Amino acid sequence: MRESRLCPLIILQVVGTLGLLTYLHLVKTSRERNPETLQITLRDNNPYANVEFSGKLSHFEKVAVLVMPPRERDSKTLQEIWRANDSYGNVGLGGKWSPSRNRSASSSEKVAILVTYRDREEHLKIFLRHMHPFLQRQGLDYTIYVIEQHGEEQGFCKGLLYNVGFTEALKDDPSYDCFIFHDVDLLPEDDRNLYTCARSPYHLSVAIDKFDYKLTYVALFGGVSALNTSHYRLLNGYSNLYCGWGAEDDDMARRLYKHVLAISRPEPDIARYKMLSHKSREPRDDNTDKRYLLNTALHRAKTDGLADLQTANYSVTSITHKALYTHILVNITKRKPIKHVHPRKIGKRNTN
Repeated sequence: MRESRLCPLIILQVVGTLGLLTYLHLVKTSRERNPETLQITLRDNNPYANVEFSGKLSHFEKVAVLVMPPRERDSKTLQEIWRANDSYGNVGLGGKWSPSRNRSASSSEKVAILVTYRDREEHLKIFLRHMHPFLQRQGLDYTIYVIEQHGEEQGFCKGLLYNVGFTEALKDDPSYDCFIFHDVDLLPEDDRNLYTCARSPYHLSVAIDKFDYKLTYVALFGGVSALNTSHYRLLNGYSNLYCGWGAEDDDMARRLYKHVLAISRPEPDIARYKMLSHKSREPRDDNTDKRYLLNTALHRAKTDGLADLQTANYSVTSITHKALYTHILVNITKRKPIKHVHPRKIGKRNTN
């Protein structure tokens, strides 16, 4: 009789203890999950704390630690982290990965990450090490495409490379729903910054450390942006004419305006990025025609882009499915000088 009374009391005591422990755990983790707390941790945590740097490691590799989870920085040396990430979650040939073993059976959105590239080997290595685990934690069905420029043209033709990457990626897999246009030197800091396409064009790199985590201007659409396949075709892609530093993204912003497509963005405390440092004496190939091209952007929007890609003086040298990405090597010949024509004449030419 006495034992029968003790059993319920013991059970109640155990349940009560478990309930108290669960409550304390929830209180603790709720504080850790608080967005403000997370951002303070990312901002104030010393990136080099308890990390042993070897003289063999480059400055770029040291900087990459800034965006690694704090628990990994505290418990492992940098060399051990690199070795632990060598598997990259069993990424398929060509940089393809899916949460489903059978990609064709996956019902998730298919995402193509397009990275334009030239002479950035150190950046590319860090980008791949960071992005594969990041994208896999989000459970994305994705492929990373690296579009590399070579040839006679000295100016970097970013818009043209994006158009080539878009076209070749759809040849590789016509079922892509979403395209992420990504600078190789930008690394996302927060897993909540979802790499997906929204109903409207989506600008992801809202807050970059180089610019004090502030949006530099309202119409900014550069750095990291997302467009679904139908929107990119509607916009006629990027302009093919910008070869040299700057303004191709502002040209795209004008195309968005022309088609009444508003830019949407995640919250700035989530859309935070680390910009990898560049060589101090690295030359910048300024585009002397960019002001003229911007002034005539709306007049050329229908004809300059995907529509005239076949006449853009380029050729695809090779497409190679490497271990961590699909490499598209693009030869761009020396571009002819751009003739400055009055916008009204451009408009008449396009209507004929």
